[in-house]
Amino acid sequence: MGQPAACKNRRTTLKNRRRVTCPMSEFDRLPPELRLWLAQAALPWSPRSAARAWRKALRESYGDTRRAHTRLDFLEQARLRADTRAIWGDDYPHAS
Repeated sequence: MGQPAACKNRRTTLKNRRRVTCPMSEFDRLPPELRLWLAQAALPWSPRSAARAWRKALRESYGDTRRAHTRLDFLEQARLRADTRAIWGDDYPHAS
């Protein structure tokens, strides 16, 4: 009969890890600017990896949150392109 509805559209090269902590508690402790960005993110970022990327992006942009958001957008797009190639191949329109 195929996969149950909850399992559809789950092909990805992202690692699946067991959670040790409560992700919602971790999410609630994130800075408001990062939570706003995560609300529109295309990928399911873990609070821990999002916080790590955010801190690095802020350091690289000397505290400019707009530039940090742009850096996170770039990281996410790069991950999506790599995932697209790995799942659908190099001929897929958005693989480049």
